Amino acid sequence: MNAAPDLAAAEAVEAAAPELLRVEGLSVSLPGGVALVDGVSLTIHRGERVALVGESGSGKSVTAQAVLRLNDRLRIDGRVMLDGRDILSLSEREMAGVRGGRIGLAFQDAMVCLDPIMTVGDQIEESLRIRGVGRAEARRRAIAILTELGVHDAADRLGSYVHEFSGGMRQRVVLAMALVAQPDLLIADEPTTALDVRVQRQVLDLLDQFAANHALSVLLITHDMGIVASFADRVVVMYSGRIVEDASVFDLFERPLHPYTQGLLAAIPRVDRSQDELAAVPGSPVPPALRPSGCAFHPRCAKATEVCRTEVPPLETMGGRRVACHHPATDGVHAV
Repeated sequence: MNAAPDLAAAEAVEAAAPELLRVEGLSVSLPGGVALVDGVSLTIHRGERVALVGESGSGKSVTAQAVLRLNDRLRIDGRVMLDGRDILSLSEREMAGVRGGRIGLAFQDAMVCLDPIMTVGDQIEESLRIRGVGRAEARRRAIAILTELGVHDAADRLGSYVHEFSGGMRQRVVLAMALVAQPDLLIADEPTTALDVRVQRQVLDLLDQFAANHALSVLLITHDMGIVASFADRVVVMYSGRIVEDASVFDLFERPLHPYTQGLLAAIPRVDRSQDELAAVPGSPVPPALRPSGCAFHPRCAKATEVCRTEVPPLETMGGRRVACHHPATDGVHAV
């Protein structure tokens, strides 16, 4: 894989693009004090596609929900800066303008997040209508967004109900609801779950084209590293509520530094080599309430030493990327 020219171009674009979202020291706790997310910090530039990856329970969706303050039962600490303004300090009324307006959210299960007794058109238009957009203009924009997302005869389909759409078309409706108000950032939470491979590709291609046409920033939450490789500019890897690695997609796939990232990539089937059986990360993720001391990954890590069992590794910058590991694979990569 010769990624050097593409990597240089991606770095140039990122350097030129202004910062859109900065998350600083985000921690999310249950009412009883259990930390679901612990000190997460990341940035997203305008037009950038960032993939947030990790096994189920790693804190990906909780992080996204905290950014939008969707669960008022959780305690949220830290800062979430949107164009330099801390949206965690906004009133609920001000926050309502951010949700859907500045930041759109597409959920993973269309059958759960779509209302079966409302027409598709009413559901797409709703976020515009509550912002004061007239009915005729809301309908025009709903037709336009569905058409751009590949729904044929969009004007006629606005009167249809969810059960009249296929799985792939339902996911297009979910994306249309998140994008119709023209947000600056889309948070897409497992947007291709439960879709077959062909339909997954169609949905991702549409999202890729839409993001390119509108300079849309995307935070893609997924556990599918194949999707990450084809869509993302940068990858943030989470484990047990913490970031363990943050790198460009080129760097991450060519040389992962954290043992957990190495395990995730080793588990991907390869068509260019024969494999008797798939590799797997040993052990299982632990619930947040049972998070071990030190590095949370140490019970599953072959490189673990005493320091891994007693001290939480800091997230350090190394060669233009970040990694939180006492024993990273750092050959040729220098700390900053």
